[in-house]
Amino acid sequence: MADKGKHQDTEACSRVSDGITQVFGLLGKRWTGVILASLMAGPVHFADLRRSISGISERMLSDRLVELGAAGLVLREVDEGPPLRVAYRLTDSGAALKPALTELGQWAEKCLLKGEGTC
Repeated sequence: MADKGKHQDTEACSRVSDGITQVFGLLGKRWTGVILASLMAGPVHFADLRRSISGISERMLSDRLVELGAAGLVLREVDEGPPLRVAYRLTDSGAALKPALTELGQWAEKCLLKGEGTC
């Protein structure tokens, strides 16, 4: 009997946590991490954000920003203008990702790019 309980405990501990599953369900989507990294320096207007992320379509950027907003990581702010301009900024929860994104960037430089990054 004791062995069965121990096996179940080991099995439970070896499973990926619900938190990690949720994190990568959101951040694992294409463009999401890049968008968050682009917003780390402060609010960015939609057009500037679009230009700063090479290869992303306006539709995809808009969809990802809506998802990040629904997750509580990004806020949409409208400047009535004229002209009307929309900017996006990180919430406190979004900004709390900065250390993790910084670490991932450093890891990528070392392990994926082998120190051959352009910036």
